[in-house]
Amino acid sequence: MSLTNTTRSETTKQFTTAMWWILAIVLFAYVAFTATVLGFVFSASATGSLGGDGPQLPAEGLPALLYSTATSIGYVFPLLIGTLMVTGEFRHKVLTPTFLATPRRGTVLWAKILVGILLGALYGVVGIVAAVGPAAGFLAGYGLDTEITSADTWAMFGRMLLAYVLWVFIGIGVGALVRNQVGAIVGVLVFTQFLEPVARAAASFVDGLAGATQYLPGAASDALVGASVFSASMAATGDSAQLEWWAGGAVLLGYAAVLVLLGYLFSWRRDVS
Repeated sequence: MSLTNTTRSETTKQFTTAMWWILAIVLFAYVAFTATVLGFVFSASATGSLGGDGPQLPAEGLPALLYSTATSIGYVFPLLIGTLMVTGEFRHKVLTPTFLATPRRGTVLWAKILVGILLGALYGVVGIVAAVGPAAGFLAGYGLDTEITSADTWAMFGRMLLAYVLWVFIGIGVGALVRNQVGAIVGVLVFTQFLEPVARAAASFVDGLAGATQYLPGAASDALVGASVFSASMAATGDSAQLEWWAGGAVLLGYAAVLVLLGYLFSWRRDVS
């Protein structure tokens, strides 16, 4: 079977299950809720309307900070869908007929990568809309510039879409390398929601650690986008080490390429039952 036919088959396979739209709904709700809360608090603080003795946030750069919520907290969803694209086939034992129809296993993996571009872009749009809607609403409501027509803002949206696609690629690599679906999902959640955040937070207190943590995948994703709540909080503590956006993208792409290659060499070519 050709790559075109395999990709068409993979597209049908992914979009005829409920998982992709369930994750998309959860992504939208999660990002929209977070952007709503942060949009209110940050906008009120920047205009001095929050009350209390807390510091007033600067209005400069606030729109980008709020819009980047789509990637700074939403990146786990494209990572999960990429992982499920592969581990689901192992779990439900449908990979055998797939390989019988397309004996060239590399073609099957390439088809998943191509469909991953579509899913990443789709999730990226969902995440951006979920973040920009409430955030821009609060910014405008408090009389702040939304910067929604700025070329820099739209360039950031483009980098956010790229980040989502790269996270799907990383998920495909993880799924190809770790066949067990439960193990892969638990590993993804533990690393993204616990290990890396703890390591990046520790970099604020340990001299020299920031230089290493900036190469972690989440930090590289933040660098690619150019803004994130996490990076802003780190900078507030005096730790502002961050890669250039192109370097962050290169690091994220490197993670994806290495994981996919390792998955292909050590797992994807093994016998399946």
